[in-house]
Amino acid sequence: MADLEYPHLFLDGAYGPDSLRYRNPVGGGGDFELPPRPNRQGHADRVRDALERAWAEDVADAAGRQGRSLPAKDGTYLEIESAPDFDLRLVSLEDRRQGIELLNVHDDRDAQGRSITRATIYVPKGKQTNLIRKIQRYRDENNRNGRPKNKRLIESIELIRRAVLHSFWHDPIELLPDVERREWCEVWLVASPATRAAIEADFRNICRLLDVPVQEDAIHFVERIVVMVHANADELDELLASVAHIGEFRKGKEVAAFWTEMPNAEQAQWVDGLSPRLSVATDAAVAVTVIDTGVANGHPLLSPIIPDDRCTTVQASWGSADHHGHGTTMCGTVAFGDELDALLQTSALVALPYHIESVKLISRPGQQSDDALYGKRTLQAFSRAELLDPEIARVYCIAVTSADGRDGGRPSSWSGAIDNAIAGAEDDQQKLCVISAGNVFDDTEWRSYPDANFTNSVHDPAQAWNALTVGAVTFMDRIDDPQLAAYSPVAARGQLSPFSTTSRTWDARWPNKPDIVLEGGNVAADGSGFTSQFDHLSLLTTSHQPQTSLFSTNYATSCAAALGSQMCARLWAAYPSAWPETIRGLVVHSAQWTEELKSQLTSPDANDTANMANLLKVVGYGVPDFARALQSARNSLTLIAEQAIQPFEVNHENNTARAHDMHLYRLPWPEEALASLPGETPIIIDVTLSYFIEPAPGEKGWRDKYRYRSHGLDFDLKKSTEDEQEFVLRLNKAAREDEGNYGGSGIKWVIGPQKGRSHGSIHRDWVEMTAAEAQECNAIGVFPRTGWWKERAHLNRVTSQARYSLIVTIRTASADLTVDVDLYTPIAQRITAEITT
Repeated sequence: MADLEYPHLFLDGAYGPDSLRYRNPVGGGGDFELPPRPNRQGHADRVRDALERAWAEDVADAAGRQGRSLPAKDGTYLEIESAPDFDLRLVSLEDRRQGIELLNVHDDRDAQGRSITRATIYVPKGKQTNLIRKIQRYRDENNRNGRPKNKRLIESIELIRRAVLHSFWHDPIELLPDVERREWCEVWLVASPATRAAIEADFRNICRLLDVPVQEDAIHFVERIVVMVHANADELDELLASVAHIGEFRKGKEVAAFWTEMPNAEQAQWVDGLSPRLSVATDAAVAVTVIDTGVANGHPLLSPIIPDDRCTTVQASWGSADHHGHGTTMCGTVAFGDELDALLQTSALVALPYHIESVKLISRPGQQSDDALYGKRTLQAFSRAELLDPEIARVYCIAVTSADGRDGGRPSSWSGAIDNAIAGAEDDQQKLCVISAGNVFDDTEWRSYPDANFTNSVHDPAQAWNALTVGAVTFMDRIDDPQLAAYSPVAARGQLSPFSTTSRTWDARWPNKPDIVLEGGNVAADGSGFTSQFDHLSLLTTSHQPQTSLFSTNYATSCAAALGSQMCARLWAAYPSAWPETIRGLVVHSAQWTEELKSQLTSPDANDTANMANLLKVVGYGVPDFARALQSARNSLTLIAEQAIQPFEVNHENNTARAHDMHLYRLPWPEEALASLPGETPIIIDVTLSYFIEPAPGEKGWRDKYRYRSHGLDFDLKKSTEDEQEFVLRLNKAAREDEGNYGGSGIKWVIGPQKGRSHGSIHRDWVEMTAAEAQECNAIGVFPRTGWWKERAHLNRVTSQARYSLIVTIRTASADLTVDVDLYTPIAQRITAEITT
């Protein structure tokens, strides 16, 4: 497991019905270590003097600006630094009740190579006395245990100074604009949903006063607003002097056209700077296998990371070279994600934590001999990859789809073959497969965006139940070329990409696809309605003809699938012992709908069921967040159980099959931490259940005893008002009802079994409740739903075992909580102690 600060916690048999081999989580507890401070009073005086000096300097500057009729913020930005090789007590730096906000945190190294933590905070006018009072109490007062008050906070501080532009820059420092030239930069403003409108309006007004160009669009997150400005270094400094609530600056993404339109000789100079810095980590135990048109791995950005012995083909006569270009653009995106432009402009070493492999599935025109057997050919591609390195874990990436749309969600031979392989039905080797949803490529249909996306069905084989199907969202809405001034992006930032297909027209028996959405680029339209795709609205990647151009672009759901595959590989590198079901589950578990997607796809005139179905069938669970998928947080605890269940058994009294196992988890719950919160504090419990079904794709109606799925699973949570016995009885009733849309849960799930949660083979739902209620909701059950294993007993699969991954997160629901709570550490310590004793 990777060395993470808050790794997700894998449960052992003490909390579930069966024993499994579990891993001891890294980190997750222990005392907060402090540097030695032998002179308590001297340290307190030094910290206080530094605070007062920084405050006085900022007040003087603000007075000078007001004297020149320039805007000035009503407070001060401070940078606080830790002692070398020690942490800051970050949680104590923020006091939202007083308006003191933690804005950003930098981890750095000093000249001796020691780790340094730097935090930037905003202190409103008059509230500096709160910090001074904490310092004075540390200096002069002890608590009941005889320790200095505020000891952890004050002794963790080495330096306090006024924050400067570098304090807010969260990209490599060489990307910081200079004073000579304006560059597009992201400004991340700190705001709650309640203050968002006022803070954004104030920022835009100040930009107008300072003559700093600002884009009209913004991205809204739970506690951040992201706005683009065109500014040089001096103008960014002016914004810091004028605006409160700035959290960080980042360089705007360079549009792909900047690189693709560059002469190839100039491209080569940039590539020559990056290529020697590329490698694959020596301990990499994961690979992304790109099943596509081959790869031009002689490209100078791919040759260091894709050697010849990781390139193969399903038919030897085709060779492994890329005749088309699609496979090479996919490999470039799998390697560099959306960071290629930034990597070209930095000097850091880049070691991928995963290998990249290429299996050629598509040949040149005229070489195909069995077009109808893509399912078989895809299985051959899986086998060819496994021969390259039998021991490694693999993420299979497929962005080759059939566009005829005739399946409408029904299983095909291709999707069924993929489902069978993922489930390990033939070899008991479960797999992780990421598939692009397929695209709307007709420019006449882009004119009717988004209606055309609703009527264009997800392409074969992306209806595969067990695959992670990826559709497209877009955050690309910049067209800087003056020659394209007549064009405007079709989709707004944060909305559905015009390329993305959906399952909105599918029958309710089929899964909601795509499962998630990632960046897929945008298209643009001129005043007449003519639409086109431009490099400006696409992702930069590698070209398959480097002698002509080293750079190309990637877009549509192919691009999104490559990004999803990269995310899965990075997660698997962090949790190398995790099951494929778990990695798929973590990605879905981390996803959220953007505010723009919710606004676009729901209507106040529609009922909740219709709105929820629209979201799930168009964008699945939304945009995944890698940071949330990777690890928990202090106020967000994620528990994972990897388990096997026997869903059914034979009833020998009448020789029929019936439900068998039902798993009950008594969760290690942070009850004391929850009890320390005010009872009405909002808490969210989020649950994802990921498993693979064995398919039966024959066209027999797919209902009754001819169901496609081998089995189904579902989950429910113990209510705060019921005891364990009542909960178990309720689970038994749900298992007896046996169908997907059971009722009577009593939990106010956001989605719920009645609104499509039970479709497919991955189910996620969440519920908000008070901290007092959450203390009692400390048990969860997993129970079987019917499938052909049960209903077709003559196939002798009734007593088969099925694996699943259960992921449960409990977290605080609001970013504006004024009460500090640690949900993670006590449970991490408890689980670690139980595993090691």
